[in-house]
Amino acid sequence: MYPVIRMVKEAMLARRMPKLELFGTHVSHHICWPWDLDVWWELNNGRTLTLYDLGRIPLTVRLGLPAVLSRKGWGMTVAGSTVRYRRRVRVFHEVKMHSRLVGWDARFLYVEQSMWRGNEALNHVLLRQAITGPEGIVAPAHLIAALNGPEHAPALPAWIAGWIDADAKRPWPPMQD
Repeated sequence: MYPVIRMVKEAMLARRMPKLELFGTHVSHHICWPWDLDVWWELNNGRTLTLYDLGRIPLTVRLGLPAVLSRKGWGMTVAGSTVRYRRRVRVFHEVKMHSRLVGWDARFLYVEQSMWRGNEALNHVLLRQAITGPEGIVAPAHLIAALNGPEHAPALPAWIAGWIDADAKRPWPPMQD
């Protein structure tokens, strides 16, 4: 089940926090509860992505995105992701999550998030997000302009550009046996 109560709590907290600069980092704290576990008694890989929602949605609140999206009749969706898992997250572990917008290209926004325990990185995700409207995908430049952001996108880091390039070479639709 989606953690609705946790999401509402995080969104309400974010509304009371100072507005973030466009590339600012939202930091949040979370606990791995028993219902977040898989059969090996560690944070479930799918639930990891759900917990990242608990950092990403408040990030959008602090950036001012919900007001712009609502005013324009736009939505937002995850259009791709890659996760690197490095350390186990066990029941009742407390994690600190960092969430930030890294940049955008002609079609997508790129958001980076990571979970930490002390000074140790536990996992890391890169997400490609699309702004959606009645006509389909909306160019991120329109959203950034509505937020009074820079006219031109900053150069994406090489590792993100490499991921974009590799993903573009991935066959679609996937093959069927």
